[in-house]
Amino acid sequence: MAGFLREWRDYRRFRRLPPPARHIVLYSESGQDWHHFQPIVAHLCGVLGEPICYVSSDPADPGLHQDDPCISGFCIGKGMVRIWFFQFLQADVLLTQLLDLGNFDLKRSIHPVHYIYMFHSLISTHMADHENSFDHYDTILYAGPHQAREIRRREELKGLPAKRLVAHGYHRIEQLLAERREPPPIASDADIHVLLAPSWGEQTILNTCGLELSGILLDAGFRLTLRPHFQTRWQTPEVIDRIVERHRDNPRFRLVEQMGESDSLFDSHVMITDWSGAGQDYGMGLEKPVLYIDLPPKSRNTSWQELGIEPFESYVRDKLGALLAPAELARAPGLIRQLVHDPARARGNAAALRRDFMCNVGNSGPAAAAAVAAIAAEVAGTAGHPAAGG
Repeated sequence: MAGFLREWRDYRRFRRLPPPARHIVLYSESGQDWHHFQPIVAHLCGVLGEPICYVSSDPADPGLHQDDPCISGFCIGKGMVRIWFFQFLQADVLLTQLLDLGNFDLKRSIHPVHYIYMFHSLISTHMADHENSFDHYDTILYAGPHQAREIRRREELKGLPAKRLVAHGYHRIEQLLAERREPPPIASDADIHVLLAPSWGEQTILNTCGLELSGILLDAGFRLTLRPHFQTRWQTPEVIDRIVERHRDNPRFRLVEQMGESDSLFDSHVMITDWSGAGQDYGMGLEKPVLYIDLPPKSRNTSWQELGIEPFESYVRDKLGALLAPAELARAPGLIRQLVHDPARARGNAAALRRDFMCNVGNSGPAAAAAVAAIAAEVAGTAGHPAAGG
């Protein structure tokens, strides 16, 4: 009850703001969204001088706790207050990473609001997500040109109104490129550090073959860090616990469940994953190889093939490293040795993929901020009230 009252007070405080103060609103589902929002917020509030409202469902979201007079924070939780917030929102623009606007309990406002969606990965739009996950936004900030092509193709096939598409980019890979460091040199198998970082769900590595694969890797003499997706701890924690129980006494085994931890990314030599977008971040951002276990794809769209476009997360796998069938796990150590001893191939492929599949490399935050500010000014001008900022 206390949580609901706090959320209701924040909601009422938001509603009492004058319209110019609700010019640009950002909505975050959790603190995991902040590192994607941060470079955009920094440019909006810094260079562009645009005050923003940062609305989150997570009281621990770093975006709510910034010491910046330009940012007004509001926590609305995940229950009824959030539903009311969306239903009756009055703002010029809402920027969000929330999928499926209008498809479930969170609807477009009864008032005119321009909705802007920004991607937080490079995966395609038409396989991992619902068929209509992006249909109800006015503008899409796309990370790579493949996403724009997919959205336009769906609009064409389904007779949907054309959305505004704006080249944004992908900050996470930019960040990894800037912060990366060389892993320790390899003199023997004992020096090879493998990062096992699968996606979550019933048809992913930990749920299907994680125990067997971890044993094979450690028996080969490698160091192994298990970095499960946070959803796995919530959905099927037993698959993590079984691996930890089996290998807890092995000094070459380590479990990492802190989302902000980065040493395992920088110090490992190769990642093993399935359909996780983490493989794209690792391969394209750190220029190190990825071994993909060829499990069934994660798909919430049974008609994804209608677009006639291969999803990026499928296309990229053999470009970033190698594919391995789950029935051939015994081959994993040999493939890993080949991959880590050919670093030039990983670097060259990563550079080519960034060139062809990422927008505004090194400038994604300012590009998105400028687009959001311009759209907000346009909407405010149409509505006939002054825009905030300078």
